[in-house]
Amino acid sequence: MQISPDLELFLKGMEFPATRDDLVREASHDGVGADDLLALDTLPDVTYDSRSRVRHALGSAPRQGMLVAA
Repeated sequence: MQISPDLELFLKGMEFPATRDDLVREASHDGVGADDLLALDTLPDVTYDSRSRVRHALGSAPRQGMLVAA
């Protein structure tokens, strides 16, 4: 997934460590768009220690509506 400029800006300002729920809550408060919120909400429910970990997880997280080969 290519990270939008808005999501990238949000991640730069986010304090870590943060859980998926922390990311979604803070992104919602910051006015991040619906597509970016959905992407964050589909992340694995773990604690992320840096924005690079979030970026990596976003790149490997299956997107809703996409088929994943078994």
